[in-house]
Amino acid sequence: MKAVFSSEWLKLRSVTSTYHTIGTAALMVALGAAWTFYVSGLADERGSLRAAAPEEGFLPLVQISLAVLGVLAITNEYATGMIRTSLITVPKRGTLLLAKAGIVGLTTFVAANAILLVTYSASRLIASDRHLGFNGTSFADDLPKLLASALSVTALALVGLGLGAAICSTAGAIVSVVALLFVLPGVVNYLPPPWNTRVATLLLPNLVPQIADERLSTRLGDGFLPPWAALAVLIAYPIVTLTIGYFLLRRRDA
Repeated sequence: MKAVFSSEWLKLRSVTSTYHTIGTAALMVALGAAWTFYVSGLADERGSLRAAAPEEGFLPLVQISLAVLGVLAITNEYATGMIRTSLITVPKRGTLLLAKAGIVGLTTFVAANAILLVTYSASRLIASDRHLGFNGTSFADDLPKLLASALSVTALALVGLGLGAAICSTAGAIVSVVALLFVLPGVVNYLPPPWNTRVATLLLPNLVPQIADERLSTRLGDGFLPPWAALAVLIAYPIVTLTIGYFLLRRRDA
C-alpha cells in the first residue's frame, strides 16, 4: 500500500496541472491583499466599514481551483491512456482510488490551510487597527472558520476526484463541480418555503459557517444545522461521490 501511495504522489507532482491549480488557488493571497487595501482606504475616509473578510469572500476561488486538481488527478490518466498502466500495476481498483483520494486529500488540505492562513495574516496586517468588519476578532475566534474552510476545500477536491472517476471526462466532472458549488444554491432558492431553507442548509456553500457555528439567519431563516451535523454532511459529499466513482470504475473497462 505504501508503494501505491508513493506512486500516486509521484504522479500528482509530476504533472504541470497540479502546480497550475495550486497557483490559481494561491491568487487568493494577492486578491485578498488588494481587497484589504481597497476597503482600508474606504474605512479611512468613512471612519468604519463593514466588509467581508478576504479569506471568506475569495474562498470559492480556492474551492473550485483545488476541485479541478481532484478531477485532473484521475481524468488526466484517462486522457493519456495511463489509466491502463495504473490498473495493471494496481489491479485492485479500490486500492488505486483510495490511494488517489489520500494523496489528493492531504495535498489540498495542506495547500488550503497555507493559502487561507497567509491570506488571513496578510489582510489583518494590512488592515492594522482600522475599523473594518473583519478586523475586530482574534485568531482564536476565527480559527474554527479557517479550519472549516480548509475542510470544505478538501471535501470538494475529493468530490472532484469521485466525479472524475465516475464520468471519466475532465469537462463533465468540472461542470458537475461548478453546478454543485454555484448553480444548485441558486436553483434551491426557487423551491417553496420551508423547503428552500431546509435544502439550503445541506448545500456545500452553506456548510462552512454552520460548522463554525455561525448563524445564517439572513439566508437560511430558522434552518440551521449544529456543527457536528454540518460536518457530517460535508464528509458525506466525498464519501458518496467516491463510492459512486469506485463502483463505476470497477464495472468499466479501462
